[in-house]
Amino acid sequence: MTYANEPIARALRDARQARGLSQRALGAKAGIAQGHISKIENGAVDLRLSSLVELARVLDLDLVLVPRKAVPAVDAIVGRSDGTTPASARASRRSLDALEGLQDMAARAARARPAVVELARIQQLARGLRHFAVPGDRLDTIRDAAAAVRAFHENAARPGALQDALARLDGLRSALAHAPPAADEAGPARPAYSLDDEDNG
Repeated sequence: MTYANEPIARALRDARQARGLSQRALGAKAGIAQGHISKIENGAVDLRLSSLVELARVLDLDLVLVPRKAVPAVDAIVGRSDGTTPASARASRRSLDALEGLQDMAARAARARPAVVELARIQQLARGLRHFAVPGDRLDTIRDAAAAVRAFHENAARPGALQDALARLDGLRSALAHAPPAADEAGPARPAYSLDDEDNG
């Protein structure tokens, strides 16, 4: 991947993942083959302007040429407008990358051993976890699960490791689903009632 294309390829991939679209689904909407989208995201092909325009349209992005001096200001505005900071965007990207890697590895292993039900469940959990903001300190759970699936796929050893990975992923999903909302999501605390609510006569 050339240095010039890397930010564009990464932005397209991040926008696709943020919308929960697979490469196949994006390709169907944009009229571009899934294999070509994969090559674009990996920088394996030069991106044609017509393809870039169509992908941007489907991903609800605008293409804008900005003077180089203004790029830091634009980056700061874009980061604030979507509610993310550069650090939270990087954490989200790492989380999505780890989950996509786990899902791909489980899918490959499931094709080789379709009778192993844990692999299908791991794929399902990986898909579901994409809807949560996974904290950076919990990424090891996802990476460990991917390592267990890879080891199982390569030599079918330690099926107990699959069950352990599945239990940890399920625990992570439950913890994230039942976590209290962040302070900015919950809004200010309000009393159950106030004296002003009572009738005075």
